[in-house]
Amino acid sequence: MKTTMESKTSATKTMKAATENLKAAAKAAMAGAGMALLLVAAPLGAQDSWSLEFRGNAAVPTSEIAGDELNTGVGLEANLGYRFYEHMSLYAGWDWTRFGADESFAGPEMDFEETGYVLGIRWEHPFRSEGGRGLAAWIRAGGTYKHIEVEDDEGAIVGDSGHGLGWEVGAGLSIPVSTSWRLTPGIRYKALSRELEVGSATTDWELNDVTFELGGRWHF
Repeated sequence: MKTTMESKTSATKTMKAATENLKAAAKAAMAGAGMALLLVAAPLGAQDSWSLEFRGNAAVPTSEIAGDELNTGVGLEANLGYRFYEHMSLYAGWDWTRFGADESFAGPEMDFEETGYVLGIRWEHPFRSEGGRGLAAWIRAGGTYKHIEVEDDEGAIVGDSGHGLGWEVGAGLSIPVSTSWRLTPGIRYKALSRELEVGSATTDWELNDVTFELGGRWHF
């Protein structure tokens, strides 16, 4: 009996010791995982992977509408970017450009608004080194999903092409002004083909333009 009791006691002590060792190992593993997560997350947070950009532009049309010239337009863009690789980012946003026309197939004194969404990829690289926050060059290319609205001189919409696919390419500079803000002047070429119907008049229109832009980008 005494031997049996001693065996049970020994087995109990062994199980308790094993349990304590497992608890200690689990705590050590959790602590190690936490330290590893902190080490990984710290540089990611410091990299400012996200950005928010606002751009204004003057747009010079390179195409005519049914043989009529458009005046130089003005536009705005806002986009959100995410840097997924050292020099590569995805961007998505909203873009608006308004062109005036003294005479057009739709009538005199009409405005043509190109409005919609942009989605693409941007490459940005500093001039002096592989990394850092100095002066840099950027190139972007992507697709667009836009429509063209026609407005008369009273602001009433008299025609809408419906949304369709287009494309864009651009390039420029990225100029640091603080640790979080950069100026982003650049030039962009946009192309969109849509069918416009205003009243009884219909035309197939390839809206192509070159925009000269000035923007500001906030990294966070």
